[in-house]
Amino acid sequence: MKRKHRLSTALDIDDLLMECTAYAIRLANEKYKFDPPMTIYEKESWGKLGRRIDSIYPYFSDAEFYRTQPVYEGAKEFVRKLSQMTEVYVSTAIPPEFMGIRAQRIMEEFPEIPADHIYMGARKDKIQVDILFDDALHNIINSSATYPILMRRPWNQEATGIMAVNNYDEFLKLVEVIADSYSTKKEFLNFEEPSIVVLVGPSGSGKSKIARRVLQKTDRFEKLMSFTTNDPTAVETNEWYNYVTLDTFRSMCESGEMFQSTMYAGHGYGSRKADIEEILKRGKHVLTTMDISGAMSIKTHFKNVVTIYIKRDKKALMSNILNKNSSVEDKVNRLIGIESEKKNADICDFVIEFDSYDGAEEQLCEILKIC
Repeated sequence: MKRKHRLSTALDIDDLLMECTAYAIRLANEKYKFDPPMTIYEKESWGKLGRRIDSIYPYFSDAEFYRTQPVYEGAKEFVRKLSQMTEVYVSTAIPPEFMGIRAQRIMEEFPEIPADHIYMGARKDKIQVDILFDDALHNIINSSATYPILMRRPWNQEATGIMAVNNYDEFLKLVEVIADSYSTKKEFLNFEEPSIVVLVGPSGSGKSKIARRVLQKTDRFEKLMSFTTNDPTAVETNEWYNYVTLDTFRSMCESGEMFQSTMYAGHGYGSRKADIEEILKRGKHVLTTMDISGAMSIKTHFKNVVTIYIKRDKKALMSNILNKNSSVEDKVNRLIGIESEKKNADICDFVIEFDSYDGAEEQLCEILKIC
């Protein structure tokens, strides 16, 4: 059934539409002549850290800082496009004495956003919208929005199991998918053209095991080997990922070698476009497992992408996570993400719910037409 009202979206300002942390870091580097210069990766979490990165905080009490904040490249075009897709609001936390400056900047830089759509205050959980787009993890976790979406930044890398994107294009694609999710789910697939099938689901859902079983039954599909910073001794990592160091991973992302990347349970995961294209050129379909962020990124870059959500009961998920060969911290992050991932089923093309792996394999084979 189609949705009867237009979707609404609330956008953050700092570190989403306007530079904030990165701008303050540049100013601090200029003032204090840090050697080596501070980088944005030093801002590893929200709040003060007791390190030199804390030198940025005085700027957040300076009116001139808010008057001169640069607008991110592409932000204006992003807001224009989003305004054509949804009702756009602003929800921004800023000290009261600077609210006038902030409102004036928003109206000047983003005229598509009506003045009465600008809300100021820290309680973003009070904003009633369909979609919230923010870089602060606590705002996403506490949001009352149907779809809270995180903009990935270095200070929210531990976030697990929530919808997150790396750039404006991925967000617009996700909004498009959310809008389409209110229509009837797909009933069939056409595999005449090489396609990409992405299994999505919480940690412990068994998506890798299901994919492995299906790959053993057919040569029409080929698995995608991606990259991760996760423990190279883990069986799951060795089977589906090539291990790289965090520095190498960041370098691959910044150079554009990774067409999609995400963080899950504190580890980096990413894929190269060339690796997918190579499989498709051979006339094979691609089968891979990713979180919802990676799946949406693939939909942004490729056609003929099908997402399938693997649904398990909570007890089975928790049991599988606790039995993983990983650290306690890793397991805790994955357990925390279980509830957040449930709503991802709504925006996938198909859902597989099962009690046994034989049943899951049968359902997936039927969807992929390899029965």
